[in-house]
Amino acid sequence: MELLQSDLKLRQLKVFREVLRAGSTRRAAVSLGISQPAVSQHVKQLETTLGITLFKRSANRIVPLQEAWELLRNVELALTSLDRLGASIFAMKNDEKQRIAIAAPSVFGFVTLPKVVAIIHSRTASNVRSISGSYDQIGEHILAGRADLGISRLPLDPRLFEWAPLGSARNVCIFHPDHRFSKQTCIEAQDLAGETIVDIDPQFAAHQMNFNALRFAGVEPDILVEFDCNGHEAGYVSAGLGISITNEIIAREYAAFHLEAKPVEPSALYHYVAIWQKGRTFSNALNVSLEAIIAAFSETPPARG
Repeated sequence: MELLQSDLKLRQLKVFREVLRAGSTRRAAVSLGISQPAVSQHVKQLETTLGITLFKRSANRIVPLQEAWELLRNVELALTSLDRLGASIFAMKNDEKQRIAIAAPSVFGFVTLPKVVAIIHSRTASNVRSISGSYDQIGEHILAGRADLGISRLPLDPRLFEWAPLGSARNVCIFHPDHRFSKQTCIEAQDLAGETIVDIDPQFAAHQMNFNALRFAGVEPDILVEFDCNGHEAGYVSAGLGISITNEIIAREYAAFHLEAKPVEPSALYHYVAIWQKGRTFSNALNVSLEAIIAAFSETPPARG
């Protein structure tokens, strides 16, 4: 691209970012440890290089235009990627101080990932970067090199990934301990008639399966709240605002909420795995991290009830 072959300077981008963060060239100069005229010069050079006016200038002030804010988003992404590149190069030079990036649905930050980090911390000098996302996004993080390891579910493409099994889970209904379901051994579709439901977004397969079962039993779901990733339902259910359907492994993450969980029929079977890019060479720290994930899943207590 033409821009990549131009005189665009990394320093200009960093100064530009600091001006928007600080709110003025004066405060940016103090933060960067350079003079205010130097800050203004870097900004002008950036505008000349890009051929875009980024600031309106008046009375010794510069005011960011819309173009500046739009550019900032991409500059932040680029500079963050460069920071990660620096960390990666450092890790190659010093294996004992490697930064391990683990991608997982955010719900695993309640119970499982803290256990993983504790094991990594006790056995290596590495630190951990936690990246959240949907199961599809977990795979994208792995393939893009943003994450070293991931927690995901089968099926996966064996041409792209390798994996180690973590556990299997069936559907459960989670509810407040005072709920009438606490007296039942299993929850069936017809039992949900008249119940307020906290449900995952319709784009997820779990939603379709649960609601198909309900409608087959002649029950029209009463949705109070829809959420777009696992973890959000626990607060609503704990507050007594409704019940929710998840699976056994996800329900284990809700130990602090003191919810009860009972099997649901009909149910699906989910297979959880630790994943990494096919052909990936493992350092000692990465081996320890994989072992930590497997150990954390095997030690996780069953869901209450």
